Amino acid sequence: MLALSRKKGEALMINNDIEITVLEVKGEQVKIGISAPKEVPVYRKEVYIQIQEANKEASNTAGIEQLANLLKK
Repeated sequence: MLALSRKKGEALMINNDIEITVLEVKGEQVKIGISAPKEVPVYRKEVYIQIQEANKEASNTAGIEQLANLLKK
């Protein structure tokens, strides 16, 4: 993991097309802005984990249903 110090208004670049800017600092909370191409998904980590779990559950359920349909034949 790369750890960087940034002040309000300062930014960092990822590749040539993703910019992360510190917008505001209030106590222990930091507000950031992210500029990225539309085709690059950006999620909060807790939302990303929920999406991954839902996708895993959906793929497991679909596989079970397909197997059940094969056994019925």
